Amino acid sequence: MPRRLQEKPMKFLDPLKLAQITGRPIQAGETFGFACHSDLGCFTRCCRNLNLFLYPYDMLRLKTNLNLTSDQFIDRHVDIVLRDGHHFPEVLLRMADDEQHSCPFLAPSGCRVYADRPHTCRTFPVEQGVLYDAATRRGTPISFFRPPDFCLGRYEVRTWSIETWNQDQESNRHHDFNLSWAELRRLFENDPWGAEGPRGARAKMVFMAAYNLDPFRDFVFSSTFLNRFHVKAELVKKLRRSDEALLTFGFEWIRIFVWGQPSKMIRMR
Repeated sequence: MPRRLQEKPMKFLDPLKLAQITGRPIQAGETFGFACHSDLGCFTRCCRNLNLFLYPYDMLRLKTNLNLTSDQFIDRHVDIVLRDGHHFPEVLLRMADDEQHSCPFLAPSGCRVYADRPHTCRTFPVEQGVLYDAATRRGTPISFFRPPDFCLGRYEVRTWSIETWNQDQESNRHHDFNLSWAELRRLFENDPWGAEGPRGARAKMVFMAAYNLDPFRDFVFSSTFLNRFHVKAELVKKLRRSDEALLTFGFEWIRIFVWGQPSKMIRMR
């Protein structure tokens, strides 16, 4: 059975490519019908035969749920793929070694990490992105209703708007982090590495700041980082205890480290 490509939870789209996307666009105020439950014959089928992209906040939530360090989670559950012509790798959840390429967190009763499932799983069968206007450099959120052909949940009578669906699935926190990462990731469309390439030391530092938070925290507190950069004392306290604060900080650090963008959060001493 061919593997189904699960779209990234948040991506910037050129207006000319909108027509290439299958599925029904959902405008503000429009609704769609959907419900998923164990009485459906397709229950958990969407958890098999797929490539599931992970964003940094997905990794944060999953490694915390599983009580793993970020290093351990990457070693056990992640495939890192750098495609030709790309300047930053894709991060995918490593599927089980079975005929159906099942999600490793799938149990007979359903998802074992349901409370901390990735954003793509959380919003399924809705896929979200951002329509980017190069002239204004602004993005407009867009959503598509895209259940696969086998999905029976689309025939259920319960109806949702995008707003009520996101609230019910508790996806707004994921959405905010993923939008921030998508905006940052878009900067990698142009090669920032030069001769060093996307496998060099600078690229590894960026990957650590986005996806490997535990070593990044060690870098902030065990290196000369805080001697070289001024960070407010209250924020320093948050960075010690909060992975979410550290991830936000990591995004900011990447902008400084790669492109030298000014920051109110991190300043050279």
